[in-house]
Amino acid sequence: MSKKQSALDVKSGVDQSDYTHDANIKSIKAKRKALKTKNTIFDDLTSGSITALSKAITLLESTLVEDQKIAKALIKDCQKASKPATRIGITGIPGVGKSTFIEALGLSLLKENHKLAVLTIDPSSPVNKGSILGDKTRMEQLSKHPSAFIRPTATGDTLGGVARATRESIILCEAAGYDTIIIETVGIGQSEVAVKSMVDHFMLLQISGAGDELQGIKRGVIEMTDTIIINKSDGENIKASKQTKRMLSNALHLYPEKNSGWPCEILLCSAIENNGLDGIWSHIKNYMSHAEISGYLKANRSLQNMYWFEETIKQTLTENFKNNPKTKEKLIQLSKQVEQGLLSPFEAADLLFS
Repeated sequence: MSKKQSALDVKSGVDQSDYTHDANIKSIKAKRKALKTKNTIFDDLTSGSITALSKAITLLESTLVEDQKIAKALIKDCQKASKPATRIGITGIPGVGKSTFIEALGLSLLKENHKLAVLTIDPSSPVNKGSILGDKTRMEQLSKHPSAFIRPTATGDTLGGVARATRESIILCEAAGYDTIIIETVGIGQSEVAVKSMVDHFMLLQISGAGDELQGIKRGVIEMTDTIIINKSDGENIKASKQTKRMLSNALHLYPEKNSGWPCEILLCSAIENNGLDGIWSHIKNYMSHAEISGYLKANRSLQNMYWFEETIKQTLTENFKNNPKTKEKLIQLSKQVEQGLLSPFEAADLLFS
């Protein structure tokens, strides 16, 4: 008697496809891993591949040990292959029009056959560590141009809002052939020092009529600023912009001469109407010419290298200390005691190093 068929009977499976064969899976994984090797990325990056440049910056930002090894080797090779670009830092309070200004200036530079890289830094949430990274959306036209590269990066835990790998990203962009690099800061008052230590020309964007004129003349920011741009100088706001310019000009007389020997100038512009942008770029070129001829450009970049040498030492020491098995457990225990109020932060730190 034949066996009765049941709906619960399981039919025999089909033969395993070659596409999912173990050997093929290993081959696919090997090919993917090969795409991540240093030599492959370096060759593509120096040939101008935006995909390779993005991948290289992702490796820089990664905390994986394997990725960091590739990233360090890439930086070493790119330093030899890179040609120094004009490095520009831009800061300003939220709402001053930084993204609009960068896009307008960038499109103007692209018409002159420049290659432009924009490294934007977005603040991370202290609660969930998330970040919007919306700069590419705000620079829609610029992001579509084949000679432009825009890379938004979250600040993460970096003090002052400067992304950990921004300095190294500049080297990668230069190796990829970008002759002008713009770094946009968070604009929260903490990041300017770090960005100033990466760029050749530092600009502060201001607007009039927003109650921010006095904020703009804070000593620390002005001492670092090479050019002040009063944006949104259009329509009925032109008169107020000129008044702001006069007030800031009076304030600048109180500051000592800069090491560059270049006086901080105040320029008006309207990024949305494309007014004043040519004058700003001419001003930057004149500054760069002066800095190169006077020797300040070379001396300043040497000082910047020393600054980042010291910062890298601090960062490496901190990471190695926290990840050291001998101190890791002790750090966890002391952290709990500080959290519970059993020890002061200072006592705990002394015990950790004792």
